[in-house]
Amino acid sequence: MIKKLIIALISLALVLIFIIWYGFSTPTKDLSDEKVDTTSKSKPVVLIIVDSLMDKPLQKAIKDGRAPALKFLSEHGQYLDNVVSSYPTMSVTVDSSLLTGTYADKHKLPGLVWFNQVENRLVNYGSGKMEVLRLGIKQVLNDNITNLNQQHLSKSTDTIYEELNKRQLQTASINGLIYRGKQTHNLHIPRLVSGVNLMSDNITVKGPTLFSLGSLSQLSPENDKHNKVWQGLGLNDAFTAEELKYLIQNNSLPAFTLGYFPDLDGRVHKHGPMDLKGIEKVDQHLRMILDAYPTWEEATKNMVLIVYGDSAQSAIGKEHSKSIIDLTTLAGKYRVSEPGKPITKKDQIVLAVNERMAYINLLDEKVGYTEMALDLIGDSRINFIAWKDDEGNHVYSGNVNRKFTYQPKPDGEFTDPYNKKWDMNGDFTVLNLSVNDQNEISYGRFPDALARLNGALHSHEGRYLVVDAKPGHEFIAKHSPAHLGGAGHGSLHEKDSITPMIITGTDSHPKHNRVVDFKEWILELTSSN
Repeated sequence: MIKKLIIALISLALVLIFIIWYGFSTPTKDLSDEKVDTTSKSKPVVLIIVDSLMDKPLQKAIKDGRAPALKFLSEHGQYLDNVVSSYPTMSVTVDSSLLTGTYADKHKLPGLVWFNQVENRLVNYGSGKMEVLRLGIKQVLNDNITNLNQQHLSKSTDTIYEELNKRQLQTASINGLIYRGKQTHNLHIPRLVSGVNLMSDNITVKGPTLFSLGSLSQLSPENDKHNKVWQGLGLNDAFTAEELKYLIQNNSLPAFTLGYFPDLDGRVHKHGPMDLKGIEKVDQHLRMILDAYPTWEEATKNMVLIVYGDSAQSAIGKEHSKSIIDLTTLAGKYRVSEPGKPITKKDQIVLAVNERMAYINLLDEKVGYTEMALDLIGDSRINFIAWKDDEGNHVYSGNVNRKFTYQPKPDGEFTDPYNKKWDMNGDFTVLNLSVNDQNEISYGRFPDALARLNGALHSHEGRYLVVDAKPGHEFIAKHSPAHLGGAGHGSLHEKDSITPMIITGTDSHPKHNRVVDFKEWILELTSSN
């Protein structure tokens, strides 16, 4: 996600072509000043998030001998191939669920792109070059660097960093998208950015004990070779691996460290789900981390190392007319706001596209949910259309006769596999649910569908519908990127939602194989492993 933002930044810098030769010597932090406590009786927990790591290509890479580090870790630990992501399956939302232990109805980060009713504007954390340029690079940068963590992430839900701070345990975030903690950090804003008035040169954020975010906040002096403009200002796998290596070699791993590997995501978007070259590169960086110990076996003995793919991706067809669902066709009937232009009282709809799902925001009270659903229901490429009202959550699929209504209830008639109770009416097959004689719910191709969709439907203020695409298809609006012949994510479908996780250094695992259960598990690990 952040890497796409930096690409857009470089596009603007075409007028400043000299930056191609411009190198950064970023100030680094003295670890002795941070006073990292390494006296804990528990092993440090290191969670590496590999964006868009999927089971099938990972197993293929291991079988072909292209991923020796991942093979070693899977053979010396636990390999889970069916971890359920959050929804929409976009990193900003998934990682918020991981770090807060809640879905979007609680942590309030609806997706990569969403409509902020309070500020009457579209928030975009970096979905594509043209959208970023239209909305304004300055706004997108500020949303990423400050607003995402300091304003948009709900203050009612504590992150792992904040929880462990209460327990007087130290933490670290390296290139993490979500990093809110209790300690104040000054960011190093490159002259390239502050010089053209894109950001202030004096920005502070609240983060964990140790905070690294590319060249904006760097720990290892060796990372100057990975933080150039053309390397995404350090927002890359090599930078993350170098920072982790530095902490290990300086005996400075705190109780919990999150490291984010973003590079595979871009390769999968371009080349499709079976991009083994990307996994091979991930493995090379993991080897660097393991090599920081005398042996790889020593690494698994001295830390709990978790490797997790935060969301999967579904292949997108090559033919635009068949694979791309263009929501701007709604402009023929409604006044759809123009990206980059102020939203006016005349605008009826704001489109917030998250690749294979989208929010259709209804600004005009005269435009009804059912009316909008009927305008879309005939498209066979759409999985379902959903919205909420005082009666609950409503889901349409296929045609107007296939409707399903549900809502969470403490005393609900139906119970799902996670012991969550629900009231449900209508056609259960709309979300591929089955119910036995004991009113126990089984999920099909939409894992943990009820809670995840409920999270999205209650993730932000306003009147809006959720539309979700079938595998092989993705949505676009004006200026949205398309991934023809590649892959995309965002949807509720299992192809976007099920990912692998490798756990070494402990026999423990989350209560359920869901990202929303990681927080409780990690809090236990830091005090009991």
